[in-house]
Amino acid sequence: MPSDFETIPRETGAADGAPPRSEVSLTINGRDWSGVIDNRVTLLDLLREEIGLTGSKKGCDHGQCGACTVIVNGRRVNACLSFAVMHQGDAVTTIEGVGRPDALDPLQAAFVAHDGYQCGYCTPGQICSAKAVLEEIAAGVPSHVTRDLEAPIATTAEEIRERMSGNICRCGAYANILAAISEVAEGAR
Repeated sequence: MPSDFETIPRETGAADGAPPRSEVSLTINGRDWSGVIDNRVTLLDLLREEIGLTGSKKGCDHGQCGACTVIVNGRRVNACLSFAVMHQGDAVTTIEGVGRPDALDPLQAAFVAHDGYQCGYCTPGQICSAKAVLEEIAAGVPSHVTRDLEAPIATTAEEIRERMSGNICRCGAYANILAAISEVAEGAR
């Protein structure tokens, strides 16, 4: 008598033993992209290896450093922890979509003005995360340090530090990063 498990169809690769592949369509930095990819490819590897957008960095590859942070549908995501096939139809913004050398985003300009970087390895993830942080605060999304859930959330140093805590800077430019984000938040008010 066959077990119940033998009757459940399993996803398998091609007849030759190749891993399963799927067609994926994304909007990346405002441009449509489609391709057939291995289901095991992370969003970070798709962006860097397949598409050539190398601004997002592979730091720890475990979701602990934030160097790979991108914005997906307005929310920050550690691209190293997310399979690309999970983002079918999503809008992805990488650091390449934030600004250009001749037209810096206000956060990029503030990072330059405040020396919010040293080696620069974490900077793309820091800037993408900071953009999402400011949008979260403006939308009234509370954090663990938000004191009053009834009142508008103030863009305080405490709020920024808490929300940016998933982005590590091994050079220790935290005070400058905080100053850059605070300047942009103040200008947005």
